[in-house]
Amino acid sequence: MSELIDFSKQSFNKFQYEKIIDTSFKQLGVQPIQQQLEEQPTLNDFFNMYNEMFYEIPESGEINSHEYLIKQSSEYIGFESNQEELEVLQNEIAQLRIELLDAQKQIAELQTKTPVTSF
Repeated sequence: MSELIDFSKQSFNKFQYEKIIDTSFKQLGVQPIQQQLEEQPTLNDFFNMYNEMFYEIPESGEINSHEYLIKQSSEYIGFESNQEELEVLQNEIAQLRIELLDAQKQIAELQTKTPVTSF
């Protein structure tokens, strides 16, 4: 039941070895820095990809969403929401509507000479 197994060993001298065996790290996925830089998307590429994927991006979420992009960009450029200003303006509009309604009541009372009750 014993079988004879023949082992053979191939060896190379120093000069043959460098020609036959690839000693670069290509198999490990390591690329030269210049090649990495060349493969990076340009600003134009980024916006083209963004426009293509616009409707695939979730509206809200902590990461990878339109809301996230707005927050990140707002922080970067120092943009502050004008929500407070909007609230002040909305309050002013509400006050002006009340004043307009009062003026319309006075006009109606003067024209009819009878007091108008609140609506």
